[in-house]
Amino acid sequence: MEAITIDVVSDVVCPWCYLGKKRLDKAIEAVRDDLAVAVTFRPYQLNPDMPAEGIDHKKHLAEKLGGDEAVTRAHEMLAGLGQEAGIAFDFPAVKISPNTLDAHRLLRWAMIEGPEVQNRVAVALFKAYFEEGRNVGDRTVLLDIAEACGMDRAVVTALFSAGADVDSVKEEIGMARDMGVTGVPCFIIDNKYAVMGAQSVDVLTNAFREIAALKAQERIGKN
Repeated sequence: MEAITIDVVSDVVCPWCYLGKKRLDKAIEAVRDDLAVAVTFRPYQLNPDMPAEGIDHKKHLAEKLGGDEAVTRAHEMLAGLGQEAGIAFDFPAVKISPNTLDAHRLLRWAMIEGPEVQNRVAVALFKAYFEEGRNVGDRTVLLDIAEACGMDRAVVTALFSAGADVDSVKEEIGMARDMGVTGVPCFIIDNKYAVMGAQSVDVLTNAFREIAALKAQERIGKN
């Protein structure tokens, strides 16, 4: 069985990233009999200069997209796509556009505990923000998520208080930008191939199979 790695560069307040995550899960399920897929979430900030306390979400989106009507159209489209993917987007519930640095720090610590823990935390962050309207820039919310996903609340509290991995996460985001990542989600496969955007399940599945076939051919060529 061929094995591939996928680094998912994403931001937890990006609706397309949540959609991409759901489609990725379905694509991995579609190839699981033929491919072993290891997934790691990597940080990206759509709004790195967002104040720590966040800002009004509705106002921020209206300024970014060009008015309330544009926001409504975008949300209607995303709600439909989300429903197809199994996401119950509740955009009216989202009140704050947060700074996501702490959320990415949490994901980094979850990765240390293992891919399953990181996956649980990633899903919980997306769900908390987009389906429950919780502020994922609030450390109490992040601690609740960490604990619910099996992480040690006291340890995570101490890491936050100590300022752990602030520079490391920022550096990793900078590396993604240096690599040419200007939008998310971006799926980096085997550190060689990039699939940009919340592509369909079929597109992802085909990419995984093609890359696995290339790996098999390369291995045969070396023997």
